[in-house]
Amino acid sequence: MPALFPVWKNSTTEPVQFKPMSKKEARRLWHDARRFERQTREPGCQDGAIGRNGLRVLEVLLFDFLNYCSGELYPSIKKIASAAIMSPRSAARGLAKLKDAGVLNWLRRAVLVEGPLGGFLLRQTSNAYTVMPSSDWRGYKPPPEPPAPAPAEWGARPPINPYAEAKAAHDDWARLAALDAEASLGSGVARIHASVLRRRLLYSSAIPEAASLAMKPQPTVLF
Repeated sequence: MPALFPVWKNSTTEPVQFKPMSKKEARRLWHDARRFERQTREPGCQDGAIGRNGLRVLEVLLFDFLNYCSGELYPSIKKIASAAIMSPRSAARGLAKLKDAGVLNWLRRAVLVEGPLGGFLLRQTSNAYTVMPSSDWRGYKPPPEPPAPAPAEWGARPPINPYAEAKAAHDDWARLAALDAEASLGSGVARIHASVLRRRLLYSSAIPEAASLAMKPQPTVLF
């Protein structure tokens, strides 16, 4: 089909299928991109695989233009340059760096417009961009995974408070044992509480014994 306007090869007029992306995932990709730039920046060089322009372009794509619900991302280069506070030529260089590094990909789009003499002609429109997962970036080294817990720790019970558990179970002798354990570690407050509780328990345990002795029949004494 003849084109009234210059149109890039392989441009499509079909609807583009976008993939939704959460804001949390966008933040993670942004931090991965900064790590990627640090990893690939050689000593004495200003830019790494992405470059300063690429980082700035990626930032505005992720946080100024990306529709997190639908995944739609198709700003024009002029809008990207304006949001990134750079010239359109610098924005184009940043986009090229991102694509070469595997961070960004895009699909050229075109639309059908009515010609001056009737019929329809192709006209170029903005690209549809996709930020690729960091696993597809060329030369990116992900951070090491945190060490997995030892098998003995899987599902382990969290630390408990023996005194609180004994108090909830109304077990005064267990409470006393817990206080003695704390006192042995140098807690003066626990030593005082243990002393008070021990006297109370010994006194309360002596009362039934005295009552049982009083109820026993006394031997008859003959004079």
